[in-house]
Amino acid sequence: MRKINKIIIHCSATRQGEHFTTDDIDRWHRARGFRKIGYHFVVYLDGSVHPGRMLEEVGAHTVGHNTYSVGICYIGGTDAEGNPKDTRTDEQKIALRAIVETLRSAFPNAAVHGHCEFAAKACPSFDVKKEFENQ
Repeated sequence: MRKINKIIIHCSATRQGEHFTTDDIDRWHRARGFRKIGYHFVVYLDGSVHPGRMLEEVGAHTVGHNTYSVGICYIGGTDAEGNPKDTRTDEQKIALRAIVETLRSAFPNAAVHGHCEFAAKACPSFDVKKEFENQ
């Protein structure tokens, strides 16, 4: 298993309420030249968690931080006009908390971050540090 020291949360930068799947993201990432989907987990609108890359595989989600991190993406992150917005459903919030808790159990030294901490983006469109400060 890889040494993991970061859990990085992303949004798909899609409009609120629009459903997309891991297959959609895989297609988008391949079109950008990735070998396959860059995230390890994707959280759908209904809160279901779907696998992307295997945890043993280095992700392709945060330039310069993939080797020692796990990438989680929730579907959404923008309003109807495409502006950054926390669009997470209650189910997505619960699922994100549960997956982060599980990953922190497996990798107790891993810190939780938002993609925006490493890139000039609004992603994941909410304050990860504030939300996960006690986890």
